[in-house]
Amino acid sequence: MAIITLTTDLGDKDIYLAALKGSILKLLPSVNIVDVTNCVQAYNVQQAAFILKNSFYYFPDDTVHLIGIDTVYSDNTRYLALRYQNHYFVGSDNGIFSLMFDQEPDEIVEINIMQDLKFLHFPLADIFVKAACHLANGGELAEIGIPVAGIEQRMTLQPVIERNVIKGSVIYIDSFQNVITNITKEFFNKVQQGRQFTLYFKRNETINHLSWHYSEVPEGEKLCLFGISDHLEIAINKGNASGLLGLNLGDSVIIDFDYQR
Repeated sequence: MAIITLTTDLGDKDIYLAALKGSILKLLPSVNIVDVTNCVQAYNVQQAAFILKNSFYYFPDDTVHLIGIDTVYSDNTRYLALRYQNHYFVGSDNGIFSLMFDQEPDEIVEINIMQDLKFLHFPLADIFVKAACHLANGGELAEIGIPVAGIEQRMTLQPVIERNVIKGSVIYIDSFQNVITNITKEFFNKVQQGRQFTLYFKRNETINHLSWHYSEVPEGEKLCLFGISDHLEIAINKGNASGLLGLNLGDSVIIDFDYQR
């Protein structure tokens, strides 16, 4: 069965999400619609990119991922459909693809489907849906767009190394209030090289042990671990790490590797 996933900032309290799903089912009644999330903060491209980047590869090959973030018509924004690692993506060329992909997509087209005036203010339920259903039904990218060479680039704050120290920052806070940093497991291991460390963050809090799971420490105690996204997380076992530790998006974290231990 064909699959179309949705990653949007539409929420679930208005008519927009229902209109989007209804438009999909009207064109492709047999499709399986899966909500990745419809609760992205309005226009928050970085948040949407983090969520979809760390979830799309759990789906079968040829899944179509429809991205409904910042889709309102603009003279400066292209609508793209592309193929990457055997998955299809449909969305605005607003930098989100550069945040999601570690390599260049295999194929990219600028969608040239004519806008239906009835959906003038809601192209997500028209142009995007037509493109996504075409691909989910086995259609080719070349049939819905013109090939383009690249995507809009958007930079993200990367962790930096200074001597024996990694300086990173908070990039995401999940619904459990776990605090996720921009320090990946691969980056950490490359710098650590087996050394012990101390993680420093707000309010002079420290952690010097890497846990394997959240319940490795007593309830209410803080910990750090590499979660499902392979990014370093600061958490509290069955607690609210963001609120209790005062950590917010953009806050700094420091990992100091101590040769003397």
